[in-house]
Amino acid sequence: MSFVRFYTIKSSSGLKVEISNLGAKITKLLVANRKGEVKDVVLGFKTANEWQTQETYFNAICGRVANRIGGGTFTLDGHSYSLPVNNGPNCLHGGLEGFNAKIWEVVEQSLFEIKLHYRSKDGEEGFPGNLDVWVTYTATKDNVLRIHYEAKTDAPTLAAFTNHAYFNLAGESSGRVDEHVLQVNADYYTPFDEWTCPTGEIKPVEGTVMDFRKPIRLGDRMNDPFFAPWRGIDNNWCLCLHDAPKELRHAATLEADGRTMECWTTLKGLQVYTGNFIEQHEGKSGTMYDIQHAVCLEAQNWPDGVHHDDFPNVVLRPGEKLDETTEYRFL
Repeated sequence: MSFVRFYTIKSSSGLKVEISNLGAKITKLLVANRKGEVKDVVLGFKTANEWQTQETYFNAICGRVANRIGGGTFTLDGHSYSLPVNNGPNCLHGGLEGFNAKIWEVVEQSLFEIKLHYRSKDGEEGFPGNLDVWVTYTATKDNVLRIHYEAKTDAPTLAAFTNHAYFNLAGESSGRVDEHVLQVNADYYTPFDEWTCPTGEIKPVEGTVMDFRKPIRLGDRMNDPFFAPWRGIDNNWCLCLHDAPKELRHAATLEADGRTMECWTTLKGLQVYTGNFIEQHEGKSGTMYDIQHAVCLEAQNWPDGVHHDDFPNVVLRPGEKLDETTEYRFL
């Protein structure tokens, strides 16, 4: 029998992180503000059972493919595959039971780092190939939480991961994120359909409410009529085009309550989500979480990449190694 367990890593700078083997989730993230006040800045729950049954994407690794695959189908090397649909007509975050719901194996642990492994077997949630995935969390002396993804497969498949952390930089129990200030370093975004699946277009943010290249108070923007059908922001920004070299890029900056967090990533997209469908869940400190109580900065490849040739590649083949990094830097 596999049990849900919790592990702590910390850095000499004071960053303290609790990780669970359930979904490789970040269950606590303790960060000081400029006054030295330490708070837990990710939403979450008290018990292992709640982590398994309530808002199961909270702070988890999502896969095999993060975000949406339109129609729940794809074709690879002439073979067609059908996936579970769990978001209207789409397959979301790997299907009915994605990586967020799996028990991962802890393969390495030190004071400041933990490495977890999961083998997704051929046919799991409809995906081909046995896929081995490793995720390493590191708390660095520079007050950085680094997430390193690795994967390999024995047959052509899809692989595209993210961490779905629900941040509230004022503290997980502090309510709405209206006073958070967000900047996204992206010139383009991917428009989507009524089920938030990309249409295939790539449009400039210039002159639109998607332009966050200068810092924007979320309370001034996330309830704009453009975002209203989804009760807030749930959109993908293009950090670079698909043929750009792989390097750590400064994707976004989020600020609140004397804490500044920068997101840096080698991935080419950033899904920003303002917790639009959190509704009346009792959190780890007894506070009731609700709509727009968090901000997710999900560094990932662009949604539905398998259906659009000019989107970043999400196909992984035998002999190749997926190798991506995202950092959350606290200043």
